[in-house]
Amino acid sequence: MPSLNEVAEFNTVNGIGVLSLDSPPVNALSAAVRAGLLAGLNQAAADETVRAVVLICRGRTFIAGADITEFGGPPKGPGLGEVQDALENSSKPVIAAIHGTALGGGLEVALCCHYRVALGSARCGLPEVNLGLLPGAGGTQRLPRLVGVEKALEMMTSGRHAPAGECLELGLVDQLVPEGELESAAIAFAEQVVAEGRPLRKVRDIDEKLEAARGKPEIFEAFRKGIARRTRGFLAPEYNVRCVEAAVNLDFAGGMAVEQELFRELITGPQSLAQRHVFFAEREIWKLPDVPRDTPRIEIQKVGIIGAGTMGGGIAMNFANVGIPVTLVETSQEALDRGLGVIRANYERTASRGRLSSEEVEERVGLIAGSLEMEKIADVDLVIEAVFESMPLKKEIFARLDAVVRPGAILASNTSALDVNEIAQATTRPESVIGLHFFSPANVMKLVEVVRGDASSDPVIATSMAISKRIGKNAALVGVCPGFVGNRILSARQVQANRLIMEGAMPWDVDRVLFDFGLPMGPFAMSDLAGLDIGWNKKKSKGETVRDVLCEMDRRGQKTGAGFYDYDERRNATPSPVVEKIIREFAARGGSEARAISDDEILARCVYPMINEGVKILAEGKAIRASDIDVIWISGYGWPAYRGGPMFYAEQVGLAEVLGRLQELAKEYGEAFAPAPLLEELVAQGQSFRDRGF
Repeated sequence: MPSLNEVAEFNTVNGIGVLSLDSPPVNALSAAVRAGLLAGLNQAAADETVRAVVLICRGRTFIAGADITEFGGPPKGPGLGEVQDALENSSKPVIAAIHGTALGGGLEVALCCHYRVALGSARCGLPEVNLGLLPGAGGTQRLPRLVGVEKALEMMTSGRHAPAGECLELGLVDQLVPEGELESAAIAFAEQVVAEGRPLRKVRDIDEKLEAARGKPEIFEAFRKGIARRTRGFLAPEYNVRCVEAAVNLDFAGGMAVEQELFRELITGPQSLAQRHVFFAEREIWKLPDVPRDTPRIEIQKVGIIGAGTMGGGIAMNFANVGIPVTLVETSQEALDRGLGVIRANYERTASRGRLSSEEVEERVGLIAGSLEMEKIADVDLVIEAVFESMPLKKEIFARLDAVVRPGAILASNTSALDVNEIAQATTRPESVIGLHFFSPANVMKLVEVVRGDASSDPVIATSMAISKRIGKNAALVGVCPGFVGNRILSARQVQANRLIMEGAMPWDVDRVLFDFGLPMGPFAMSDLAGLDIGWNKKKSKGETVRDVLCEMDRRGQKTGAGFYDYDERRNATPSPVVEKIIREFAARGGSEARAISDDEILARCVYPMINEGVKILAEGKAIRASDIDVIWISGYGWPAYRGGPMFYAEQVGLAEVLGRLQELAKEYGEAFAPAPLLEELVAQGQSFRDRGF
């Protein structure tokens, strides 16, 4: 098979040219791939015996997208537009043979071919929106011409990978071919195209589905309204919509001009830079510098969970979702039945939305058993304790697990803040103990903090990371300290939020500022959602805090119809005059005189202490990388991805600017704002987190 360059080869089969790309791991559109594509097309054009061309990729996938490592660098090799022109203007039919995924630039290449065939297992999509971008190589103009405006809008603003069967129905691919026969079937399809004299169909010239949307701006108005909540704060979804509007209202060249202008604006803007940072951070988080890659893993075939409450049930669903049987252990039949009932209701709710079949519901529910006897989990490979946050209770449970569960099994705690080392001391095998801190609701939230104790063994750490990945989580390896990483940073913010309402801001002021910053909710709305009585003891309560008073009044959050806010029957929140009066009285008793507090001060006093705490965490070695902290806050707390996480945000603002503001706040409000020594060092030396190995 003649080689065109290091990644491309070209040969002929019965007059059909086969242009093969092989650039592991995902055949990204690097300079070498683009050059190989162009060379192959030129060779096909020059060979009179070649009647058609099949474009196919080796390895596990078709072209899976652009090589984003080239973003921002100087141009190398032929541009993608030049390659696409060669495909689209080829005098011989070009057929894309798709397997794995055709994503982003990969799908844009396929859309410039005259025809497309795919394996039934293939998927196609334009997921650039997840990098804060839009398809910048004609995808916004060609996709709606094939699949229609509404479907193109949905695919582009969600980044969803459409399965091959759906692609066939939409007209995105022309034929599905049998597994294992992609090349031969694609060659046969090419021969058929030639034999039937089919036209060199250019997607850019197809107009019927665009015509159906012309003069109907309500299509776009309704779509924008439908995605407004999900895409709040993000620029890229709106820019994708504008490009499809241009496809409808302008000719192809005009639409391409709009696409290019908006693409350039996004790729040079702060949001895409932040989202690309997140993309790489979510891949880097799995790299453990001090745990060898060849560390043996413990095979996880059965899991036990102590506690069938909200957390335990949600955790159980994660394992059942990937086919791992789970046994839930409770102390009473009533609690066990309630927990199993909630699990079934969760699955049935998912099925009612069309995301699971009734058969899948029964299969998953069937993988979750219940028991009142801890001995029933004696042979599991992993047990996760998910009970109330009480150190004596957890130590008692781990002592029992130590006596019951087989040697070699992992003993994990779902604690959100307690000392994993102290928990491990309740056992004779501290090397088997680790923290697996899931976030609520555990069957939905993407984050797990893997908390390694001083004695946690490498196999236990490596297995905990691997099993977290298997159940679809982002797992961050963190060290033992109060609150670990996520809640420790949250606590720094909460202290300031509570101080602000004693100085003159109201809870809804603080919440509004943080919501406008991009977080899903502020600290007081979050407290109402979780329940103000979490960790509150009615017998010991003496009305010493605003929360104590609210709980004593049975204002315990959304579940009681009142907390920091008042709620209607649909749980819509309104500011509460009762709460404002309580806060004013508390402040007056503490000698604080209410003052006007600007939004800028609220944001700085809430966000900069979070950054400062993150720097302290890095200095103490409780997180491996600054980007790990970013992933924790994006996956677990809803920090907006378009701001890249608190540590990335700090560098975007400028570490010197953060330091200066902290110093000003420390003069005004005390030691809570005293800058971390590491932050002072970084600024003094002009270094970034990465410069220092963070």
